[in-house]
Amino acid sequence: MDKKVLLLGDSNSFMVGAIEKELIKARFKVTRAEIDEESIKAVGQLPELFIMYLEREFALNDENLLYINNLLKDDMDRLLYLVGSDKEVNSLKPAIEDDLISGIFKRPINIKNLTVVLEEVMDKRSKIEEKKRILVCDDDGTMLRTMKSWLNEKYQVFMVNSGMSAITFLATNKVDLILLDYEMPVISGAKVYEMIKSEKDTANIPVMFLTAKSDKDSVMEVLSLNPKPEAYLLKSQSKEVVLSSINDFFEKQRREKFNELGKNLRT
Repeated sequence: MDKKVLLLGDSNSFMVGAIEKELIKARFKVTRAEIDEESIKAVGQLPELFIMYLEREFALNDENLLYINNLLKDDMDRLLYLVGSDKEVNSLKPAIEDDLISGIFKRPINIKNLTVVLEEVMDKRSKIEEKKRILVCDDDGTMLRTMKSWLNEKYQVFMVNSGMSAITFLATNKVDLILLDYEMPVISGAKVYEMIKSEKDTANIPVMFLTAKSDKDSVMEVLSLNPKPEAYLLKSQSKEVVLSSINDFFEKQRREKFNELGKNLRT
C-alpha cells in the first residue's frame, strides 16, 4: 500500500513544513493543502489519511470543517488525525463528529512519534487489505467449481467436499470466511457449524450458509442457530448477488476494524 497523506494546515507554518519533511523521510507521499474547501478540492484525488495541524480556534460550524466532515462520512475508510491544543481541537466540534476523528496529538508535538504512529496505522491497514481467504465446503463438485470461478479473482479460495474435511482443514489453516453447504450427507452443515463454533481456534470465523432451499421453514431453521450465521445464500442466486453479499460483508468488517484501529491508536 502506498503511504499517502493529505497534510492540512497553514502553508506558511514552520511546524507544518517540519512535519512534511519528517513524513517524506519516512517515505510518505505528502500533499499539502489549506484547511478550506477550495484548497482541498484543488488536490484532486484524495488519500485515505488526513493530518490537520491546528494553530487557531475555529468558528462554530465553520463551513470548511463541515466540508471535511462530509468527506470523511462519504468515505469511512479515511482517517483524520488532529494536531493542536485542547481549545483548538474542541473548536472543531460539532462541525467534525467525534467518531470521524481517528487520533489526536497534543502540542507540543514529537514529530518523530507522530510519524511512528502513522507508519503503524498504514502497516495495519495494509494487512487488513490483504487478499481474504475463503473456505468453500460443499459435497457437490459442480457447486465447488462454480464458487471458485466466481470468487477466485478477488479472493483466495479453498475447497473441501465434506464437513470432516472442513474441520481437518481448519485445524492447520486460517481463513476469513467459510461458505458452508447446509445439507450434506454424513455430517450436516448445522452440525459442522456447531463444531466450528465450539472450538476456541475457529469460533470467531464468520460463516455463511449455502443452501438450495428458500422456503420459510428452512430459512428459519438456519437463522435459529446460535450464534447466528453471517448470511443465508441461495445456490440459485446469481453470481452478482453472491459476490455482492460477500463483498459487502468484508467491507463492513473492514470499516469496523478501521474504526477500532483508530480508537486504539488515539494519542
